[in-house]
Amino acid sequence: MSAKTTRTIAEINARIKNGSAVVLNASEMTKLVRSKGKAKAAREVDVVTTGTFSPMCSSGLLFNIGQEPPVIRASKISLNGVPAYAGIAAVDGYIGATETAADDPLNKVYPGQFKYGGGHVIEDLVRGKAVHLLAQSYVTDCYPRREIDKKVTLVELPYAQLLNPRNCYQNYNAAVNLTGKIIYTYMGPLKPNCRNVNYATAGELSPLFNDPFLRTIGLGTRIFLGGGIGYVLGPGTQHAAKPKRNERGLPLSPAGTLMLRGDLKKMNARFLRGVSILGYGCSLSVGVGIPIPVLDEEMAWFTGVADADIQMPVKDYGHDYPQGIARVLTHVTYQELMDGDVDILGNKVQSVPLTSRSRSLEIADELKSWITRGEFLLTEAQEPIPSE
Repeated sequence: MSAKTTRTIAEINARIKNGSAVVLNASEMTKLVRSKGKAKAAREVDVVTTGTFSPMCSSGLLFNIGQEPPVIRASKISLNGVPAYAGIAAVDGYIGATETAADDPLNKVYPGQFKYGGGHVIEDLVRGKAVHLLAQSYVTDCYPRREIDKKVTLVELPYAQLLNPRNCYQNYNAAVNLTGKIIYTYMGPLKPNCRNVNYATAGELSPLFNDPFLRTIGLGTRIFLGGGIGYVLGPGTQHAAKPKRNERGLPLSPAGTLMLRGDLKKMNARFLRGVSILGYGCSLSVGVGIPIPVLDEEMAWFTGVADADIQMPVKDYGHDYPQGIARVLTHVTYQELMDGDVDILGNKVQSVPLTSRSRSLEIADELKSWITRGEFLLTEAQEPIPSE
């Protein structure tokens, strides 16, 4: 394939259907591009699969609890004691991953500590557990019921869609603490005087590092989400379309994000895990895998990204972040962070990942197997996501 020729998604899908498509995970593609070059890699490979498994706070579940006589217009809903938003209509609700149980026993003993929240409710539902549903309302002529109080399982919910406003950050901060006392953040506990640096993303496996200008990802892109099939709905909240970039086109700061949706009833708790972050609150670790079609040599080059190419901004979460100060102390590569310690301000600092690299690779390989077996076809984006 020359630089001027292109491979279309329709052509790739035809190869997937007849079993001839060549699919590599992102790490395999990196090795191929480094050893044989982008031109040969573009000729040989049809699809590159990516994966990430990391806490993604801006996630949640859109659900419907169904009606039973007499009917209700729920104005308050909780699941296992975790409040859900009920101001939608009748018996629709949305529970956010970071919402915490009002009567969390750990919080009663240690204020500010939570062990159970919306992310855990979502995981429990996927595991097939019954959760306590409490729906309450004022009475109207058309909705005479005041309360529903019962146990309910995921199977019994008429509608349950994972609907995540902001996932898959394209690069993110590596967090340190320059104050003299330990602090507790959504990036985990940070020791005083820059004694640890916590970081996220899956490096060369991460979806948006393999398509930095979002050429192949947009509205309608079919993906791996939580162990099932999901779709990209468009840019996520806080999407930054025009970040500063390095010579490979990779952003040097938190940049692109995605809004995602998928059927919770077809997901797997191995790839959706409620998490409790010490001193901060609750969240949900989400597994996402996005197939990147190798349309041409440029896409082969992008999917050849390596951990050493990715420069992550180091920010002080002790002084700067709480005040909204955008100062970047330095940039370090993802490879340096993966090595276990990294030089920051002249000192060797222990690095701590929040993202599971092994689970991220598992997701990329699972998606690869779906495509190889002809069970997963690629989709054309119906609307682009803003990017340079």
